[in-house]
Amino acid sequence: VLGKKLFGLLMKQTFYGQFVAGEDTVRIAPVIDRMRSFGVKSILDYSVEEDITQEEAEEREMDSCVSHASIEEEEANIAGMSAKGDKEFAEEIQRYQPHKEFGDRRVGVTGARTFFYQGEATCERNTDIFLKCIETVATTTHTTGFAAIKLTALGRPQLLLQLSEVIARARQYHQEVTGVKGPVIEGNTDPGTFEQGLKEAGVEVEKPAVQNWLDNMTYDKQGLINMFDWGGLLDINVLLQDMFKVPNLQTGRMEPLISALTDEEEEQFKNMLRRMHTVFQRAKELDIRVMVDAEQTYFQPAISRLTLEMMKKYNTEKAIVFNTYQCYLKEAHRNLVDDLEQANRQDFFFGAKLVRGAYMEQERSRAESLMYADPINENFEATSLMYHKCLNECMHRIKEMMRQGETKVNIS
Repeated sequence: VLGKKLFGLLMKQTFYGQFVAGEDTVRIAPVIDRMRSFGVKSILDYSVEEDITQEEAEEREMDSCVSHASIEEEEANIAGMSAKGDKEFAEEIQRYQPHKEFGDRRVGVTGARTFFYQGEATCERNTDIFLKCIETVATTTHTTGFAAIKLTALGRPQLLLQLSEVIARARQYHQEVTGVKGPVIEGNTDPGTFEQGLKEAGVEVEKPAVQNWLDNMTYDKQGLINMFDWGGLLDINVLLQDMFKVPNLQTGRMEPLISALTDEEEEQFKNMLRRMHTVFQRAKELDIRVMVDAEQTYFQPAISRLTLEMMKKYNTEKAIVFNTYQCYLKEAHRNLVDDLEQANRQDFFFGAKLVRGAYMEQERSRAESLMYADPINENFEATSLMYHKCLNECMHRIKEMMRQGETKVNIS
């Protein structure tokens, strides 16, 4: 009705001007300078979104979230554990299964960019865009700003689902061996105690393969941090199926906790890791901080785990890599504390971005439909309390570290 030029002018003076800094480096510079004059730093986030139908989104999501590996039998009994025997565990595993009904991840989301997998070439283009954002932050903010990225833009989302599933299975495996429920790091399990638990389950721990696995678990004087050497995951030559093996609690054989993957899918995971390294290495070279955005809860365990390992590699001198914590989640504080604990015990700088969250309606609807526990806080007040609880936790840690002369926790 208004015509292209008049419509464009109207948008720039209203909605576009309010929410978008500019089309390119030149146009965003005055906006960044103006905010800096008020003491406000900038986060550069690439927010262009492809216009596709809901049907197209669902098809792309299902195609990219279902493995093409052939599975000879139902994986109801992984490494001697039965998902059917533990209702809570079975419900958690259900969360990490793809469902077409929720294939369009844009539904109910207005404050977050959504990426749909369209092949490795598109992921390479997304990587180039993130690199340009980092370089733009360096030139326009004089290294005081941030860049933001999403891991679903850098690889096949199926791999994030499967890694999240592995984390859940590892918790259950640790529980069955030790009797301790919850994240592995919270148990502070002594490696000798863990080995004794395997013996009592009938596993021949003297076998070279089992001993090698036990020797490569991540632990310190306080106990186990992780059942696997997740740092080895950053080695792009390591196969996922080989890395996530544990002794079967019934047969003693080393078996993978991860669902079957094709050779192509293993290669796609290596590509995702390579792209992450490329982004964070460039950020470190330019002294720019990068925030890894939080996404849906069925992706988030993998996203947080990969981000924490990248922190361990790139946050050796200062916080370059930041993880995002969604405070509308019931587990937000627990997840934050566990990650702070790992950073402290493994001696790397910790970066956290605290947000309320962007996927509430979608998360609640999915949990109800698939019959697993609603991960979202009951109401706005509970979310605000969680936000302040997380913020206070970080501030307390910073205060304690300042007394010791070094601060290794950074929040935004």
